[in-house]
Amino acid sequence: MIRTATPTDLDAIVRLHTEARATYYQGHLPVEEYAGEAEVSRSREGWSGAIDRPGAAVLCAERDGALAGVAAYSVRDGVMCLTQLHVAPSQWRTGIGTALHTTCTDAWRRTGVRTALLEVFAPNVRAQSFYAHHGWIEDPDTPRAGSHLVLRLTLGNQ
Repeated sequence: MIRTATPTDLDAIVRLHTEARATYYQGHLPVEEYAGEAEVSRSREGWSGAIDRPGAAVLCAERDGALAGVAAYSVRDGVMCLTQLHVAPSQWRTGIGTALHTTCTDAWRRTGVRTALLEVFAPNVRAQSFYAHHGWIEDPDTPRAGSHLVLRLTLGNQ
């Protein structure tokens, strides 16, 4: 089941986000930069703000009553951005990521969005493969933002 996040989801979202980030940052960044106390606190503030931000959406995917994935999007500088999409590692390859992605793109189409952007950590080839499978390509205007690749999705009318 996919639903809109509420403030009561915050603890579970931060745990899932921290766990998922560890899978792709480990070996590339010091632990404190993705799972340290200060970073987890920053993450909590970010997710809390996203849940309450007008014009933004945070979606929770549940399986068997537990949070299995989370996605967030908002418009930044006039462009729709998929700002977060994380699946609990125990739920990889079960369709949770695809369900979240489809929910996002369906919502965008309903509101007339024709293109969207996201950033993905360059060494995270698993996520890059997921996004490529769903039609995301390197953004021709800005292919890189620091240690992240910028990807673009062009949406059809489907």
